[in-house]
Amino acid sequence: MFIAYLFCTLVAIALNGGMAVADFARAKFVLANSAEVNFPASWIPLAGASKAAGALGLLLGLLGARALGIAAALGLVLYFIAAIVVHIRARVFHNIAFPAMYFAFATASLTFALAR
Repeated sequence: MFIAYLFCTLVAIALNGGMAVADFARAKFVLANSAEVNFPASWIPLAGASKAAGALGLLLGLLGARALGIAAALGLVLYFIAAIVVHIRARVFHNIAFPAMYFAFATASLTFALAR
């Protein structure tokens, strides 16, 4: 079970860390998606900081700070629930698989962390 926890958490770290960089860089696809779902562009740095903090917390959880890892995973689960809701409210379904995938890895990380 540790291998599954490690895999899911490392993927979640990579996904969220990568997206945090894209958010901070204000990548064109980030700005386009934000506009499409009516997410204020001024909030993009906060979204990036949330993803970066989640990725860092997951990493620290892997390194032994179990409570911090659980808190980070829970924060990411809640973040991506909100992202999915934003997509649904805006009726933007063509790319909803992306926040759903991030949600799935965050949920798996949380589940495995709690089971340890």
